[in-house]
Amino acid sequence: MRKKLIGAMVAAALAVPAFAADITADMIKNDAKTTDNILTAGLGTNGQRYSPLTDINTKNVARLVPAWSFSLGGEKQRGQESQPLVANGKIFVTGSYSRIYALDEKTGQELWKYEQRLPDGIMPCCDVVNRGAALFKNMVIFATLDAQLVALDQDSGKVVWKEKIDDYSAGYSATAAPLIADGLLLTGVSGGEFGIVGRIEARNPETGELVWTRPTVEGHMGYTYDKDGNKHENGISGTTNATWKGDLWKTGGASTWMGGTYDSKTGLAYFGTGNPAPWNSHLRPGDNLFSCSTVAVDVHTGKIVWHYQGTPNDGWDFDGANEFVTFDGPKGERLGGKADRNGFFYVLDAKDGKLKNAFPFVRNVNWAKGIDMKTGRPIYDPEHRPGDPTATDGKKGQSVFSTPSFLGGKNQQPMAYSPKTGMFYVPANEWGMEIWNEPVTYKKGAAYLGAGFTIKTIPGLDYIGALRAVNPETGKIVWEIKNQAPLWGGVLTTGGDLVFWGTPEGYLNAADAKTGKVLWKFQVGTGVVAPPVTWKDKDGTQYVAVMAGWGGAVPLWGGEVAKKVRHLEQGGSLWVFKLMK
Repeated sequence: MRKKLIGAMVAAALAVPAFAADITADMIKNDAKTTDNILTAGLGTNGQRYSPLTDINTKNVARLVPAWSFSLGGEKQRGQESQPLVANGKIFVTGSYSRIYALDEKTGQELWKYEQRLPDGIMPCCDVVNRGAALFKNMVIFATLDAQLVALDQDSGKVVWKEKIDDYSAGYSATAAPLIADGLLLTGVSGGEFGIVGRIEARNPETGELVWTRPTVEGHMGYTYDKDGNKHENGISGTTNATWKGDLWKTGGASTWMGGTYDSKTGLAYFGTGNPAPWNSHLRPGDNLFSCSTVAVDVHTGKIVWHYQGTPNDGWDFDGANEFVTFDGPKGERLGGKADRNGFFYVLDAKDGKLKNAFPFVRNVNWAKGIDMKTGRPIYDPEHRPGDPTATDGKKGQSVFSTPSFLGGKNQQPMAYSPKTGMFYVPANEWGMEIWNEPVTYKKGAAYLGAGFTIKTIPGLDYIGALRAVNPETGKIVWEIKNQAPLWGGVLTTGGDLVFWGTPEGYLNAADAKTGKVLWKFQVGTGVVAPPVTWKDKDGTQYVAVMAGWGGAVPLWGGEVAKKVRHLEQGGSLWVFKLMK
């Protein structure tokens, strides 16, 4: 009788849910190695999007079936670009229009929902998307379209703190997942098409209080903040007017709209910066630092330790905001890879920014003839830079056909890296654009382009998107899987030798990471423009999940390409899969 009573007491104790463990800085630092949760955007702060899990592998992935699906509901079914986070039995996923949901990991039951009340005057550039959240202690933190940061209690969804990033009426917004780096909360800003000034901010994640800010446009002052909230000058970024003539640096763009990565081995955070403003490059002679660059920042001081600029004096809206993913090189050196919008893949030393390799990862690049490996600068082809309006009638410069288009060889859709294969898996696109320059003047809150454009397909090509396995050492495309529509969703790779990615046509796919052979696909009913994830629950079941919901920049800015994909349906749901027993 006594044994039965003890057994019942033990069973009852085991049935009581464990106290939700606080997410610590050390847990976040080790996120890439752990498999029972997903604590960061990128499955690790360095953004490799690699999981060592092997339960689902090339031999059994064909048995992958839906475990459950959750609809975001309502009429707000615009682009869903969010990466889910998983902790303490809950999934946290953001949705379009600055919404966030907490779901039960096993059943998909909604536990709570928070929806930011957005003002009428928000001015997002490229759809009303949100790309995810950050976890710290007992909070989940995300950014909103009206340029605010909101921290919520993981269990209740109640607001813990809320802080304003900047003035949405001036064109500022925020869509990227925040980054926790060595105990600090790092965020960027969106709004490069409105003449905002890009910057990186560090905050205390427990309170939202600013620690430092670092502008990413040359000539602007950085600041540190004391415990009382007083700000102190922390040095000007670069040298005023060194690479920006006149006053255009004051509204210079270079937004940090995709957020950043962090490498604990170097102690540096890496943020990509966007286009200089305005698009008309003839108005702003010079390199226009630090636009179209990767900037490496000391997380504790906000100092720019090094920078590398992919497109000096950008005249095509190529940006440089794509993610910088660190990895170990063949000689043990710490390197970083970046597939830039301009069509070139760069391999840099992660400690000092020295260029190690550069090569095109798309097959159609005409704005530059290559990269000078001695200087690191592009070898421009002047025939493919849009013309100066003042050289003609002053109203419209010479129109040119440039490749890739400003939507990029790769855009917001994050790539993945596998330390098993040593390859990057890049969701690439082949397209071009007709582009021309126009006169423009800055007006607060108004579009600040000075250019016109039409996105077009490449003559003779029967596809736009291509998932490509790229060797960063040789620059070779090892294999590719072509897709008729552009690829706009991210990639996941695993220790089970698999690569997962979605398509606008609505398929979540899995392929052999070594050969590119497609082994499984599932139709989710709407386009996938988000990155998949995988994890294993406490009972030992490995899951794969992805947000589904067609949208993003392609339907809004895609020109002739947008017309080709007009038939694709919008949606909004989270799909979770596991192996059929």
